[in-house]
Amino acid sequence: MNAGRRVAQIRRVAATLGAAMSLALSVQTASAQPAAEFFKGKTVKIVVGFGVGGGYDIYARMLAPYLREILQTTVIVENQPGAGGMSALNRLYQAPPDGLQMMLISGIAATMAQLVEQQGVAYDLSKVGHLGIVSASPWMWLGQPNNPAMIRPTDAMKPGVALNWGASGLIDGTADGGAITCTVLKLNCRIVMGYKGTAEIALAIERKEMDAMYVSDTSANLYVRSGQNHPLATMARNKSQFFPEVPTIFELVKLTAEQEWWFDFRSTLDALGRVLVTPPGLPADRLAFLQDAIGKLVKEPKLLAEAEKSQRYIDYRDPNAARAAIERVINAPTPAQRAEIKQIVLHKYAGR
Repeated sequence: MNAGRRVAQIRRVAATLGAAMSLALSVQTASAQPAAEFFKGKTVKIVVGFGVGGGYDIYARMLAPYLREILQTTVIVENQPGAGGMSALNRLYQAPPDGLQMMLISGIAATMAQLVEQQGVAYDLSKVGHLGIVSASPWMWLGQPNNPAMIRPTDAMKPGVALNWGASGLIDGTADGGAITCTVLKLNCRIVMGYKGTAEIALAIERKEMDAMYVSDTSANLYVRSGQNHPLATMARNKSQFFPEVPTIFELVKLTAEQEWWFDFRSTLDALGRVLVTPPGLPADRLAFLQDAIGKLVKEPKLLAEAEKSQRYIDYRDPNAARAAIERVINAPTPAQRAEIKQIVLHKYAGR
C-alpha cells in the first residue's frame, strides 16, 4: 500500500471514530435531558395501599407538594386499600414502567409477604425500582387506656386474659406484628382484620371494640397524644424518640434467648419502614432522575420543618441501602425459622 492510500485510510478511520465519539457524547448529553423533560407537564401518582388518614397516607400527602416542585409536574396521592397494601403493590408491579407511578409501600409488610410466600404475592422486591426508605422507626404495642390488662405486657400475660388485636390485612405490620408478639409471649389472642388503616384501629380501641394494636411509633404518637390509645412497650431494643419514658419489651419482660431472637428479627423487619418504589423495568435514565429527585426531596428545609412540626420525621436511606436491608431480612431466617414464621403469620390466627 502506497503512502497516499495509507494516509487516506487513516483519515477514514479517524473520521469514523470521531463520528462515533460525537454520537456517544450526544446520546450521553441527551439521556439526562429527556428524563427531566419527560416529566414536565405530566401527572405523577403516589399510590398508598392503605386508607385515608393513616400513617402512609399522611406521609405521602406531606411529600407530594415538594416532589411536584422538584419534578415540575403534577403529583397526586391515590389510596388503594386492600390486603394490607399487597393488592396495590401487585398492580404497581404490573403498571407501565414509565415513571409516572410510584408507591409508598410498607417495607415491613411487603418483605414479610415475600418471605413467607403469601398466596397472592405477584411481585419481587429485588426487581422493583428502589427510590429509598423515607422513614423508619421502632414499632409500639398500644392498648386501651384504663384497661387493667393493658397497663404493661406482664398484665396481658396473666392467666384468663383474652385480647383482640386490630389489623388491616393478613400481612400488613399490624397483623403479623401482633401474631408474632402473641405467639412469643404466649398470649391468648384473636387478630381481627379488615380495618382500612391504623387510624380506624385506633378508633376501634378507643371504642373498646379492640384491645390492642402493633403500630409504628410515628402513628402511635398521634393516637397516644389524642388519648385514644395507651403505650405498653416499644418493640425494639432502642426506645422511641416519641416515648422515651416507655420501656422496651426487652426491659419489661424476662425473655429467653429464643424470645429475644424473635423480637430482634421483628424489630429488624420493622426498621425497613416506608419505602418508595417504582414498577420494574423503568428506563435507567428515568429511574436515576427519580432517585436524584427523592435525594433532593429529603433534604428540602421546608419539608424537614413540616415533618418536625407534625412529628412525622424523615429518616432517609438511599436506594442501595433500602434494597440491601430488604435482602438481609429475607435471607436472615434459617429454613426452620422461615417455616415457623410462615405458620405463625399465615395460619395460626387466620379465621379466629
